[in-house]
Amino acid sequence: MDLISLIEKKKVKITEIPKWGTYLRKQWEGNFANHLSEKDKKSIYLFDEDGCCGYLWHLFSFEKKNCFKEEQADKAFNQELKKFCYVFYQHSDDALILENASLLDAADFLNETDVYVVDKEFNWTYVRTHETGWCGPYFCRKES
Repeated sequence: MDLISLIEKKKVKITEIPKWGTYLRKQWEGNFANHLSEKDKKSIYLFDEDGCCGYLWHLFSFEKKNCFKEEQADKAFNQELKKFCYVFYQHSDDALILENASLLDAADFLNETDVYVVDKEFNWTYVRTHETGWCGPYFCRKES
């Protein structure tokens, strides 16, 4: 079952926002990786020379920011209050706004790769990678 079908069953209001991916990735970088220099960002392949095609989650896999990992990440995400979230992907410009998302949990994202979930103010993020099991999932609060 796809993500939208899964979360629709939980009575979450979903708004598709095509073409928001670039904007949301920049906001994510500005909120979670703002302590790194451009040189540091390049050294961990946060993005490539063209400003794309890297992975924002390298911030966590290269241990440049404290976070919960694996089962602890899932648990922290499941316990987080979720009213309004953005969902976006590393290599897609499609994104979603989720409202009334309190029933959303990590299991909803089991079949997703390189997906980022953040609250409206970018205070926390949950990331599921294409390398889950080796890298991720991750959960981080901005102040960590």
